[in-house]
Amino acid sequence: MQLTEPFSLEELIASEVAARKDIDNTPPDEVLANLRILAAGLEQVRAVLGKPIHVSSGYRCAELNAAIGGSKDSMHMQGPAADIICPGFGPPLEVCRAIAAAGIVTDQIIHEFGRWTHIAFPAPGKQARNAQLTIANAAKGYQPGLNPSA
Repeated sequence: MQLTEPFSLEELIASEVAARKDIDNTPPDEVLANLRILAAGLEQVRAVLGKPIHVSSGYRCAELNAAIGGSKDSMHMQGPAADIICPGFGPPLEVCRAIAAAGIVTDQIIHEFGRWTHIAFPAPGKQARNAQLTIANAAKGYQPGLNPSA
């Protein structure tokens, strides 16, 4: 099922961990609206970056989220969040900064571990927090701003 022209439902729920552990990562109907918001937001990101983006993690059911050690209140479980990379554009920090500079309405942009960009969009009826954070390691936790992870 196509959620938007470039983004399919299958792309936003795909998970190697789910496949290996035989976890059904099919989203419930109430999550589909948030996945459409995610797909539309990712289209804006792609337009800003001017290059294809790769979604490494989109929707996660609770079982999958627990299996990968995700946060108990992860927005991935609600549908409007994804972890992305865009090697054709540049490193994750540059991706984060480009998204932030473009003024796309987001709930969160997080530079995670120097390896990917976490982006979340506000769900219907939710106020966008426009949070910009960096996490370099679990010990230091989330820090304000989009900073190098080193």
